[in-house]
Amino acid sequence: MSDNTGGTERLPGRDRRRFPGISSRAYEHPSDRSALVALRKLSGFDTVFKALSGLLTERSLRLLYLANSVRVSDEQFAHLNAMLRDACYILDLERVPPMYVSQDPNPNAMCIGLDKPIIVVTTGLVELLDEEEMRAVVGHEVGHALSGHSVYRTILLFLTNLALKVAWIPLGNVAIMAVVTALREWFRKSELSADRAGLLVGQDLQASMRGLMKLAGGNHLHQMNVDAFLAQAEEYESGGDLRDSVLKIMNVLPRSHPFTTVRAAELKKWAESRDYQRIMDGHYPRREDDRDTSVSDSIRESANHYTESVKSSKDPLMGLVRDIAGGAGDLGGRLRDTFTGKGGSGGSGGSNGANGSDSSS
Repeated sequence: MSDNTGGTERLPGRDRRRFPGISSRAYEHPSDRSALVALRKLSGFDTVFKALSGLLTERSLRLLYLANSVRVSDEQFAHLNAMLRDACYILDLERVPPMYVSQDPNPNAMCIGLDKPIIVVTTGLVELLDEEEMRAVVGHEVGHALSGHSVYRTILLFLTNLALKVAWIPLGNVAIMAVVTALREWFRKSELSADRAGLLVGQDLQASMRGLMKLAGGNHLHQMNVDAFLAQAEEYESGGDLRDSVLKIMNVLPRSHPFTTVRAAELKKWAESRDYQRIMDGHYPRREDDRDTSVSDSIRESANHYTESVKSSKDPLMGLVRDIAGGAGDLGGRLRDTFTGKGGSGGSGGSNGANGSDSSS
């Protein structure tokens, strides 16, 4: 694929669309949206957690980055500052979050904080991505800020640290880790939402794809191909048997992000959807209507999404779930044969294993 280095010559910002008053509901993954709508409806929820910001070391984080990182401004990393302000302008985020560049060779970015979110990008990421790829990442993090993900991510970090401190208490760690596991599942969906926000800001699907490919394979675009990369996601989704399905679940449980090929496939699917086209045409939910959003409708939409995901999934485990729902017989025998290696060609993989290992973001 082509390996543009971005630069000021492309200047897509001159004719990119802006979305005045856009609600984060416009781009949120259904599971992410239902969780956020429900949490926003809890009276005093944000107030309580923001009051705990001292306990969650938000002040400490701010001081740490102020003292030991470089704050983006017109004088420092000016090109990142321009991208940040542009992203906030496109998504109509009034308060521009402070942004820091932190010395770390691992390419990463995050949006954290309870009262006032801050964005942190590592030097590894800045050095890895070209201008348009980086624009998508900045849009991704601004999408987190607009959705309020930073509040819940900070809580997740706090609970994860708390679980380590109470590991010696019988059942205490189990209870906390159950909540952490649920939060991680939600947060993985929030990453898909933020990828969509990044696309709305950059409005360049190929740049978004290149960025995800670089996160997986480094700065070697001349050695990579978008179609082949997406084919990996297809193989990961459909390959193998029930044993591979279980291993996929075990591999993803401790992660805060979905696997990179999966993110690329999900983003491409959304970019080709009617929902994305409607947003680009100016038809999207408005922030002023957020308070009137129905929790039950959002949960129903999320449930419908999962139902459709199970129906359309090529994963062997999802095929088994469909069989159970359809009343298929002798499921115990099928499971026994599959896990003892005696099964024949089951729905989608036969004996071919899919060794899908992808890098994190």
